[in-house]
Amino acid sequence: MSDNNLALFERARQSIPGGVNSPVRAFRAVGGTPRFVQRAEGAYFWDANGTRYIDYIGSWGPMILGHGHPAVLQAVQKAALDGFSFGAPTEREIELAEEILSLYPSMQMLRLVSSGTEATMSAIRLARGATGRSKFIKFEGCYHGHADSLLVKAGSGLATFGHPTSAGVPPEVAQHTLVLEYNNLEQLEEAFALHGPELACVIIEPIAGNMNFVRASLPFMARCRELCSRHGALLVLDEVMTGCRVALGGAQSVYARALPGFAPDITVLGKVIGGGMPLAAFGGPRAIMEQLAPLGPVYQAGTLSGNPIATACGLATLREISRPGFFEALSARTRTLVAGLKSAAAAEGVAFSADCDGGMFGFFLLPTLPQNYPQVMKSDSDKFNKLFHGLLARGVYIAPALYEAGFVSAAHTDADIEATAQAAREVFKTL
Repeated sequence: MSDNNLALFERARQSIPGGVNSPVRAFRAVGGTPRFVQRAEGAYFWDANGTRYIDYIGSWGPMILGHGHPAVLQAVQKAALDGFSFGAPTEREIELAEEILSLYPSMQMLRLVSSGTEATMSAIRLARGATGRSKFIKFEGCYHGHADSLLVKAGSGLATFGHPTSAGVPPEVAQHTLVLEYNNLEQLEEAFALHGPELACVIIEPIAGNMNFVRASLPFMARCRELCSRHGALLVLDEVMTGCRVALGGAQSVYARALPGFAPDITVLGKVIGGGMPLAAFGGPRAIMEQLAPLGPVYQAGTLSGNPIATACGLATLREISRPGFFEALSARTRTLVAGLKSAAAAEGVAFSADCDGGMFGFFLLPTLPQNYPQVMKSDSDKFNKLFHGLLARGVYIAPALYEAGFVSAAHTDADIEATAQAAREVFKTL
C-alpha cells in the first residue's frame, strides 16, 4: 500500500528546505514521516492517507474551540466576501483591540501584528526605545520567536552575554542578550546587580511551552517584577502561548490571584487571539504604547497587520471562549487527560510527571516536574520517541518533539480523552 504522506514529503523536499515550512514539522526529533494534513474538524484531523488522529497540537495552541467551529467559520466566510486585505484601517480592528483590552487590565493600548515573532521582536524594540537601554534578559528554554536577538543561548558565565544559536546572527547582536536559567533566583539577583542600569527589559514566558510545560515559580515571578521596578527595566510577559489559553485573562491573571497587584509592563499575545489566522499583538500602559510610531519614535509597521479576515476569526473566537463556564469545562477536560496519562504510566512503573492549566498541558518521562531547561534535558528522549510513535499508530497526535507542550480544545470529548488514555496504557506496556 502506497504512503501518500511519504510521497508528499519527498516531493516537498525538492522545493522547500527540509520539506517543511517550520522545522519541528519535519519529525527530525522523533524520526519517521511527517503527516500531511488534508482536512480537520472538531478535535480531529485526517492525513494524506485518510487516517484520522485525535489532535493535541491544535495548530500549536490557537484552535481552542477545535477545528471549524461554526461561529468562527461563519465569521471568516462573511469577512472574506467583503475583501481579503485593504492596507487601511477597519472597524473590526478596533473591536478586537477593545475585546482583548477588556480581558487584560495590564494593557490600555495594543498594536496588532501578524505573528508571535513579530510581536515579541516589536515588544523588545519598544522596551529599548522607552527606556533608552540596549540590553535585556531572557531565560534558557523560553522561545520568543526567531528574531536575531532572541536566538541566543546561555553564555559561559553571568558576567558574559549569550552566544548565537543560529547561523546568521551576528555576535554583536547577541552580546546585548543576557540568558539566565529559568526559576534561578540567585542568577536573577546577580544579573541585576551586575547590569541593572543597562537593562531595558526582562522577557519571560510565565509558563514555558517550548521546554514542554514548565511554570515560573511564584517567588521567581514576584522577584522579576520587583527587580524590574527597582531598576527601571520593563517586565515583558510573552503570553503568545498562554494568553487566553490557560485562562481567559492569560497566565498573568493566574499569577495576579496569588501575587496581588502583579502586572507586566508589556504583554505579548498570539495564537488564540487569532483563532488560527496569522494574528498577534503586544500592548501595555498608554504611556509606553504611545512611544510607537506615529505618536512616538519607536517604528513598527506591517502591511497585513489587522488583516480583516484574521480579525474576524479572532473576534469570533474570543467571544465564544468568553461564555460563562467555558474555561471551567476546558480545564476539567485537560485535568482528566493528564490524570489518565499519569495513571497509565504508574500502572506500568514508567517514570512520568505532568502538569496542566486551562487547555494547556505537558508531561515528562521524569519522576518529578523539572524547573528549568537543564532538568528538562534529563528526560528520556528515546523512550519519548517510542511513546510518540506508539500513540501515532493508535490515532493520537501529540507534538513530534520532547520539548513541546500540548493543547486540549473544547471539541475534545470524554470518549477522546478515554481513547487517548487507553492508547497510552497500551504504549507504556512496551516501554
